[in-house]
Amino acid sequence: MSPHADAVAASLGPTVHEVGLLERTGAAESARERVRRTGIAVGRAAVLALVLGGWAFASGRLVDAEFLSDPRAVGAAFADLVASGRLFPHLGQTLLEVLSGYVIGVVLGMGLTVLVAAVEAAHRVLRPFLIAFYSIPKIALAPLFILWFGFGLESKIVISAALAFFPVFSNALVAFKSIEPGDRDVMVILQARPMQRFAMLELPTALPVILTGMEVAVVLAMIGAIVGEFIGGNEGLGFLAVSYLQNLAVPDLFAVIVLLTLLGLVLYAIIGRLRAWLTPWHVSTSSGG
Repeated sequence: MSPHADAVAASLGPTVHEVGLLERTGAAESARERVRRTGIAVGRAAVLALVLGGWAFASGRLVDAEFLSDPRAVGAAFADLVASGRLFPHLGQTLLEVLSGYVIGVVLGMGLTVLVAAVEAAHRVLRPFLIAFYSIPKIALAPLFILWFGFGLESKIVISAALAFFPVFSNALVAFKSIEPGDRDVMVILQARPMQRFAMLELPTALPVILTGMEVAVVLAMIGAIVGEFIGGNEGLGFLAVSYLQNLAVPDLFAVIVLLTLLGLVLYAIIGRLRAWLTPWHVSTSSGG
């Protein structure tokens, strides 16, 4: 081999070695990630099996089966509820209330946050009123909202929006107020316009915290809708649960509760996926499972 070829091989040798090392490291990391995810899935399945097993054991032994149906009876009641078609009008009503109230709460929360964060005078003027309203248990306002807006759809949407508003507003306000002054100074030096500062610095920086508030808000929006249906509804999953309670149809009542739990998990997961898509760089996304 010529000296030139030796030099080329020597120059390529470390590069090939480094590429191989990177590939092995990547493969090992992927294997560890698969093991981690498998362990999480097995752990979750074990917890679910433990809960269901404890529930089945307690029903009829520790607690009267008339008041604590076993999982099999609840599963049969759930299947009958779906097969009969009674579920879907109530599910659609509750989803409409939750999503409408959630969107209204998020829009109002973000709009007021931008105003308060951008105009210091607005923050000083509105702060005591916001604290006072925040201190009121929103559930306690539900009868008042029903009195004002009636027993129909509107009152449930208002209750849902009221509960969704504050997690979004409080998280977003903290996020905007926590932006480093040095970062703002850089944008001033670059002569960025207010909309450019908002789009390039403030919103991307605050977005992970805002989306965390939105995750909490979607669950609270569902709680608000269900409470409204409990108090003064004639349709919806909350109304369905109350009607089963009045008839002492315990397996059907548990079936509705299970459905509400699953619905809350699905809505929370959707916002979580949105957060992962919009903020893939953030530690809260990378540490999720």
